[in-house]
Amino acid sequence: MDRMRIRGGIPLNGVIAVSGAKNAALPLMAASLLTDKTLTLHGVPHLTDTATMGNLLGDLGVKQELNGQAEGGETGRVMAFSARDLSGVVAPYDLVRRMRASILVLGPLLARCGKARVSLPGGCAIGGRAVNFHLDVLRVLGAEMTLDDGFIVAHAPKGLTGGRFTFPQISVGASENALMAAVLAKGETVLHNVAREPEVTDLARCLIAMGGRIEGVGSDCLRIEGVSSLSGCDHRVIPDRIETGTYMMAVAAAGGCLELTGIQRDHLETPIEILSQTGLVIEDTDNGIKVSRPQGKMKSLDVVTAPYPGFPTDLQAQLMAIMALADGDTTITESIFENRYMHVPELRRMGADITLKGPIAVLRGAKSLKGAEVMATDLRASVSLVLAALAAEGQTIVNRVYHLDRGYERLEEKLAACGADILRLQGIRLERPDDAVLAV
Repeated sequence: MDRMRIRGGIPLNGVIAVSGAKNAALPLMAASLLTDKTLTLHGVPHLTDTATMGNLLGDLGVKQELNGQAEGGETGRVMAFSARDLSGVVAPYDLVRRMRASILVLGPLLARCGKARVSLPGGCAIGGRAVNFHLDVLRVLGAEMTLDDGFIVAHAPKGLTGGRFTFPQISVGASENALMAAVLAKGETVLHNVAREPEVTDLARCLIAMGGRIEGVGSDCLRIEGVSSLSGCDHRVIPDRIETGTYMMAVAAAGGCLELTGIQRDHLETPIEILSQTGLVIEDTDNGIKVSRPQGKMKSLDVVTAPYPGFPTDLQAQLMAIMALADGDTTITESIFENRYMHVPELRRMGADITLKGPIAVLRGAKSLKGAEVMATDLRASVSLVLAALAAEGQTIVNRVYHLDRGYERLEEKLAACGADILRLQGIRLERPDDAVLAV
């Protein structure tokens, strides 16, 4: 099992090109099931999660072609998906268990084929995230839904029909599934309290380019007039706002100056505002933004995670890593997921002073962090440990870095190119962190 060795205290300087957004690419890939024409996506990041979705689509009969690297490679791959001849409607447990986003094939299969059998999803350690909203909205559109031996079994023998549904709670995945199902349903569908995340908007714009009729894109109310069929299209995946925010905070951790290129700044208004309050200097450039950290400690603050356009829960762990060294006390309230503090014990091992009170984490700024051997528990927790390691004195070994591969394309290569002392140790088991020097 791969591990990451990081020696901290080295400022970062250089340019990082931000990859396409994983959380946008996955529903876009699933949308290929809605048409018998070819959907070509530009900027698909090379990640474990996109590979898993590709394997799932292949199992359903979707033919896929990799058309090479786009614009020098850093902005991701060009992939073509053709679902002309589907071979089945079953999404098996062995594939779905690896990634929750696999449930996004449910709406498209139901809309296109009138039936689907999708395993209940896995692949997430940050809370229950029940699938109830996915099932409830599809029932409103006319689907018959049952659970059988761990599978969601869905039927719409007469096809889906339009309806009205208000999500009791904002759900990105359920919003995306509903949108993909409604675009082929008969009549009008009106969805209220829809997630406004840029990834949902990106999916809607792709569906419109395929011939879908959708109004209210970017708002919390979508009105969809169903069409009988969709065509293919060429579509570019939006830049990854979470990756962008992570590298912004890498500067906060290590110091230095990075230019982040290929970003979409309007997706980052709240993170930029929050990070500016900590003392980071963020300036626009012709190609993106330049991020630098003045000398001295970061300023403490209070943050509550919230659905877009609020501060993203997917940046909460990274913020905690840099605020562990802030001047004063920081309070972070996690309002989205009930179990997203599993990185806290590992940060404590490195010297962070963190007290948990239910959904609230109180950090008292430490004088320094110390390198240690730590264990990643999920995608964002793993990268928070990398950020802490960049700031720490000495050497840190991060175990279970396969989590990183789910959502960060060539993270160690990008950081190393900007001066970080970071190295992936492939399949090497170390008895203690100091052995890393000998092992490599």
